[in-house]
Amino acid sequence: MDAKRIVVTGVGRGLGRAMVEGFVERGHVVAGCSRSAAGVESLRARFGPPCSFDVVDVADDRQVRDWAGRVLAGGSPDIVVNNAGVINANAPLWQVSAEEFSAVIDVNVKGTVNVIRHFMPAMIERGTGVIVNFSSGWGRSVSAEVAPYCASKWAIEGLTQALAEELPRGMAAVALNPGIIDTDMLRICFGDAAASYPKPAAWAARAAPFILNLGPKENGRPLRVPGGRD
Repeated sequence: MDAKRIVVTGVGRGLGRAMVEGFVERGHVVAGCSRSAAGVESLRARFGPPCSFDVVDVADDRQVRDWAGRVLAGGSPDIVVNNAGVINANAPLWQVSAEEFSAVIDVNVKGTVNVIRHFMPAMIERGTGVIVNFSSGWGRSVSAEVAPYCASKWAIEGLTQALAEELPRGMAAVALNPGIIDTDMLRICFGDAAASYPKPAAWAARAAPFILNLGPKENGRPLRVPGGRD
């Protein structure tokens, strides 16, 4: 497979970092971002140019615009993976503060749209490319005490399907359910029970090749990384 240019958000830890490792090990070039300066510095030390990593809050449209400008100077990406996400602390919806609810929506929904806004025009101009918006099992079902997160991922499912209808032939937008993986985010709601699920590195061994093989035929389809646990 020829080397692809891949943009990944939320690379500081968890699934984002595991995907970076999986893509780079397969010979691809990754431009990643994270709010974590420590996570970014760690990736810079491990993977030098042509890979690049920047501190960016995807909820801030101006930061995303500036970051996209730097990345696009090297060419349009083949794949954009909107992975950055946060979850609320377990609580009934009426006990979730306005600030916490907004934080979930700002990162999970607005952050995804900000990235699309600033990378998609270059991909459309080239006429090829795949947008992968990370969803969740809770974007297709629900559970108590994570209503804000469910709302954000149901939104991702809807906006991805609408985006898919707007794209020119030869491109694709897909909502991807990664399955349940033992990450810091999962431990917020599952606690120690999260340890019974696969680790990010094992997940990435399946997810990286699956994402790399996505193309126009998957446009608009709600997908799931095969072989994982729900």
